[in-house]
Amino acid sequence: MLDSPILPCGNGLVGDSGNYFPNQEEPCDLLDLEPFDGLEFESEEAAKAFYNSYARRIGFSTRVSSSRRSRRDGAIIQRQFVCAKEGFRNMNEKRTKDREIKRPRTITRVGCKASLSVKMQDSGKWLVSGFVKDHNHELVPPDQVHCLRSHRQISGPAKTLIDTLQAAGMGPRRIMSALIKEYGGISKVGFTEVDCRNYMRNNRQKSIEGEIQLLLDYLRQMNADNPNFFYAVQGSDDQSVGNVFWADPKARMDFTYFGDTVTFDTTYRSNRYRLPFAPFTGVNHHGQPILFGCAFIINETEASFLWLFNTWLAAMSTHPPVSITTDHDAVIRAAIMQVFPGARHRFCKWHIFKKCQEKLSHVFLKHPSFESDFHKCVNMTESVEDFESCWFSLLDKYELRDHEWLQAIYSDRRQWVPVYLRDTFFAEMSLTQRSDSINSYFDGYINASTNLSQFFKLYEKALESRLEKEVKADYDTMNSPPVLKTPSPMEKQASELYTRKLFMRFQEELVGTLTFMASKADDDGDLVTYQVAKYGEALKAHFVKFNVLEMRANCSCQMFEFSGIICRHILAVFRVTNLLTLPPYYILKRWTRNAKSSVIFDDYNLHAYANYLESHTVRYNTLRHKASNFVQEAGKSLYTCDVAVVALQEAAKTVSLAMNKEVRRTMANRHFKASSVTDGKRMCCNEDCQQEVLAQPEPEDEMDKKINQLRNELELANRKCEAYRTNLLSVLKEMEEQKLQVSIKVQNIKISLKDNL
Repeated sequence: MLDSPILPCGNGLVGDSGNYFPNQEEPCDLLDLEPFDGLEFESEEAAKAFYNSYARRIGFSTRVSSSRRSRRDGAIIQRQFVCAKEGFRNMNEKRTKDREIKRPRTITRVGCKASLSVKMQDSGKWLVSGFVKDHNHELVPPDQVHCLRSHRQISGPAKTLIDTLQAAGMGPRRIMSALIKEYGGISKVGFTEVDCRNYMRNNRQKSIEGEIQLLLDYLRQMNADNPNFFYAVQGSDDQSVGNVFWADPKARMDFTYFGDTVTFDTTYRSNRYRLPFAPFTGVNHHGQPILFGCAFIINETEASFLWLFNTWLAAMSTHPPVSITTDHDAVIRAAIMQVFPGARHRFCKWHIFKKCQEKLSHVFLKHPSFESDFHKCVNMTESVEDFESCWFSLLDKYELRDHEWLQAIYSDRRQWVPVYLRDTFFAEMSLTQRSDSINSYFDGYINASTNLSQFFKLYEKALESRLEKEVKADYDTMNSPPVLKTPSPMEKQASELYTRKLFMRFQEELVGTLTFMASKADDDGDLVTYQVAKYGEALKAHFVKFNVLEMRANCSCQMFEFSGIICRHILAVFRVTNLLTLPPYYILKRWTRNAKSSVIFDDYNLHAYANYLESHTVRYNTLRHKASNFVQEAGKSLYTCDVAVVALQEAAKTVSLAMNKEVRRTMANRHFKASSVTDGKRMCCNEDCQQEVLAQPEPEDEMDKKINQLRNELELANRKCEAYRTNLLSVLKEMEEQKLQVSIKVQNIKISLKDNL
């Protein structure tokens, strides 16, 4: 204890939020000060602010846990501040005990003991009476601390700055950018954009006039700042410029991870310049839209699209996508067929539905039920035959057989109706969702009235917002373990591999299997067909073909092929065949938390244990499959049943003898090698030498003892291997988590540096 107690809040500022904010004149050693017994504060609020400031620096959130009042006047004389993860959730609360929770909150309390206790002295000052430093959980890195609850508070000076900028006509995103620049990074601001929005009453935006030259100046400057920023201009590089394309380094890098499916959109337009803004977008491992590049094209001719697609492909290192979604346009289709001959081309369903409202407005007015029937026909049909039948029934019902536009989209049905496209990967979360609105990335930023002078400020806001959401999703995945709903090892395995969003989607399918029955419909040796349906709904069954040896299944719904997420029908088959973990084939790396990992050996090591389980499971399933057929045939009569029992007894003896023989062979080989070494002779590999060694067997009892000893050694070795494998997987997982955290930190530093420039 110090003779002269330190008053850490004496020169600091305590905002109205209760946070401790040291000023510039405060010594650096106070900024790095760690609590200790005997440390004094001027007030309880100062102690709370100091501990919260310490928590922010270390990487955890705080809250007030308990207090003690004076019996004399009821004043608080003792406080305990704890880590936010202290204690455990009370699962027997009255408000949750008797009702079903549809969306359970993430469990955040893990029994952490870290705390700071202070008590008031007779002098009125507060003294630290207890301090527990150690935590039982991982701490949050500095670039993510602002996401923690106790640090997401707006200080007094920040409120003043927000009010000033708001009065100047700035919106919440621009204000956040200014705050990030002012404080030197988003992690030092102390709150998020959501907090800023909640604080502000309204949002106003300042219009800045500009010319087309601003576009070229912007691209030149971006390329000068970073040579990996790609841009290309078709035609002359001046104000009379033609088509323009650009892609920043992040877009090009993201394409290497998530470029399997791409969306291209030309629906954005500036009504002043009539320049189609055409973004290339995709979906990341959190199910969020990501950008693969943007373009302005003067006209929508085939030549313009050919130039654009070839330029984009060059920027993406000539790596074509598996599938591509565009507007329903014949010119775009012709260009795609030339540039992406191997890609599956899909027309945007949202765009076709929108056109339907325009082309058939008279039908919508006359028949209000037409829209619902049209959507059911397109989205709810399960097979090509069902769609064909439903389509023509729809045309007959509303007398539209001769409608020219309907005939045109029907001729293109294989490129927009879901039932024709389910065999191709499009990275969608559901077979029937309407998430293929291909302008979703810039929703809320760019619209039909946006002119070119406004464009880039809105464009950068969209990028910053999307990046912030991606960082937040990474943070949630790494620091908020999901709530498991079943005791299934498969669910736990998925929770450790998938991102949080994808795991919740998988969990939905896994829980959905509880209402399904899987019964064997056909058995063709190694390929077994199962009929999977809900109880009492056999007419709505799906059929799953399961290869026992390869442990691969194909479902008639084709959800895995379409979205990369295994369906509940296949999971139901896995359940009845005793397959407890997901085979690696069904875990797409692009949906995992390690999607951005470039380490080659990661996949092999991460699945090493799974591969071991699979080899055992394959043998088990093969024997189980053959035994099941044997039992079905043998149980047809009493006589065949008796014969089967005798056969099983003989088979058990044969297997036992085979096991003993295998062990004896191993012992003989060891004995042979040992004898050769003892005699100082070279190992004999010919048949005569082998027979000579085997000709002198050891006594039976001695051999059985050695067999048992070998079995025990083998079991011990297996346990050691299991421990080594588990430790290796743990180390690899920790390495990937550290790499992800470093990646997040680098992204935030890039944003900070960009704002400072």
